[in-house]
Amino acid sequence: MVHDREYAARRARADHLKERIYLSFAALAVLLAINAHGHTEALDAFLTLLVTVLGTLLAVFVADVISFTVVHERAMNRPERQHAVFASFGTLGAITLPFVFLLLAVFGIMQTETAVRAGIIALVATLGIIGWVAVRNVPLKWWQRLIALGAEAALALGVVGLQLLAHSA
Repeated sequence: MVHDREYAARRARADHLKERIYLSFAALAVLLAINAHGHTEALDAFLTLLVTVLGTLLAVFVADVISFTVVHERAMNRPERQHAVFASFGTLGAITLPFVFLLLAVFGIMQTETAVRAGIIALVATLGIIGWVAVRNVPLKWWQRLIALGAEAALALGVVGLQLLAHSA
């Protein structure tokens, strides 16, 4: 019984981390695209990010519900539904700073370009922190942790590189 609870708790943490990483990458891609286009109004940038984030969260939630139903051949019960909601929508904290920066730009406190760049920096830092949190208590050797964090950093840089490549043509 204890093993089942430990497994369920680890599974919940893994799901939550996975969604945070996914949402952070999606938001990063959007901000990089906005940055590449330049001369975007602050409210347009804010709304673009908001629609993307909400759409992504809803898509992830629906995918969780459908895949659960297919695998288990039943609907989710209340605790399972709560887990799915938390795993999907509990990730919003990971992308709060870009919204704060864009709101500052909407109210004229910060320039839009500066807000977008600050959001990009915040998301890259967030991805690093999420990666570190994910592996810090795992019984890995130091070099295995370094590989895990390096892979995440390489993916983040790959997203940045692809966006720059796509918008340089």
